[in-house]
Amino acid sequence: MAELDPVIHAPSRLRIVTTLNDLLDDGDTVTFPRLQELLAMTAGNLTTHLAKLEAAGYVTVAKAFEGKRPVTSIGITLEGRAAFRDYRRALLELLG
Repeated sequence: MAELDPVIHAPSRLRIVTTLNDLLDDGDTVTFPRLQELLAMTAGNLTTHLAKLEAAGYVTVAKAFEGKRPVTSIGITLEGRAAFRDYRRALLELLG
């Protein structure tokens, strides 16, 4: 029986990975405020879960400036997409 990836399995992280996988093409990013709005998560909660996904290599978090304004961009890595596909496959196997 396949194991569920514990990094993705947490409900908030599953929502983040699902949203990024569905929303973004390879190499695309979404801004932190837009992702926060889509997920209706607090900034602190989203930051905490993104840090765990980034540590696993599933997402990228890039900070830059547009003029004088800081902008944080979030992307999903190829490893993150593969982990999500494996997670979905394992979940479907468990559900029968």
